[in-house]
Amino acid sequence: MHTVHRPAPQVGDVARLFDGRRLRLARQLAGLRKNALAAMIGKTPTAVASYENGSKRPAAATVAQLCLSLSVDPTFFLSGPGEIDFSDRTPHFRSLRSTTQISRDQATAYGLATIDAAASLERHIEFPEVDLPSVPVDVESELEESPERAARELRKLWNLPDGPVGHLVRIAENHGILIVFSPPQASSVDAYSFDSRVRPVIVLNPTKRDYFRQRFDVAHEIGHLVMHADSEPGGRKVEDQAHNFAAELLMPADEMKDLLPSSADWARLAQIKQTWGVSLQALLYRARRLGVMGEVTYRNAVSFLSAKGWRRQEPGVMPAVEQPSLLAQAVGLLEEDGADLDGLAYEARVPVSLFETIASRTPRNSVSGASAGAPEGDSLPSGVVSILSRGEPR
Repeated sequence: MHTVHRPAPQVGDVARLFDGRRLRLARQLAGLRKNALAAMIGKTPTAVASYENGSKRPAAATVAQLCLSLSVDPTFFLSGPGEIDFSDRTPHFRSLRSTTQISRDQATAYGLATIDAAASLERHIEFPEVDLPSVPVDVESELEESPERAARELRKLWNLPDGPVGHLVRIAENHGILIVFSPPQASSVDAYSFDSRVRPVIVLNPTKRDYFRQRFDVAHEIGHLVMHADSEPGGRKVEDQAHNFAAELLMPADEMKDLLPSSADWARLAQIKQTWGVSLQALLYRARRLGVMGEVTYRNAVSFLSAKGWRRQEPGVMPAVEQPSLLAQAVGLLEEDGADLDGLAYEARVPVSLFETIASRTPRNSVSGASAGAPEGDSLPSGVVSILSRGEPR
């Protein structure tokens, strides 16, 4: 039986072993600036900065104050099994101008907490190997086909058959990518991604309920992971390249040229939309990109979309968004083996409410109190997780 030993934490011992990077993580998860946290614990912003950079360690009483202010257990401030590295893991945010620095910091911290949770679970569960190519694309390159070429390389590596891509979230998880929904308080930040020495991570917006646009978001972020490991995030060229990568991944040029109409044939476009799992807007953009649809026709079609309100909500059947299952299945297997959610969160050094969000299949603001584990009778994705030695760390 899998059990987690949880001795009563001694604040004095935590103070001696205090990891300042985890204080920064906790502060950013709470959406606080240094001066705000300093006021809450009766210290100066300089003192908080010194705790975070490791030049000073807080006294036991200060650790207790930090726990109360940040709603974490003392053990949160001990080094965990994951990767807490703020120096070179800047996520690829869609637009740096449309989000505040505090929101980006909070989103980054959430991604790092996801790595912590996954690294802890991987002590007991075998995850898929990371199978993601690195195909760097020069942001300054004038070769417009470079993103499309990278997408074709990925389709070949992943053995994706001709035709529409299936459950893209499941496919990405089966190739070692962590995909999670962000918590509601981070919903001002759109989908984003970053790589780490543990695993690549894609974080999805919990308020976006559009199946078609979510698939494009996932493909877009996969593009960043494949092409932009060393690129400065947020630039227009970088985003355009990820957009073109996603279009080729979901709508390969060789197959779409003969399918797309040269005019705004809405009935035909709606049929292609449902078959290929992409939005009308994406199909119009693809038709123009491939030269099937002329510029004037394209602009008139987009104007019609806007006038009908379809840019916000397109007509037709809306399937449920694709749900991640890698972490949920891992938690479910361990719970079947005798573990409890509180214990798994404790071992990961992640607050239990946040751990539930990380390991949930659905956005936490849509299903209150939803279980993170696998629903009864749900089957494992092929090759996704298996328990290791009855819960013994590997």
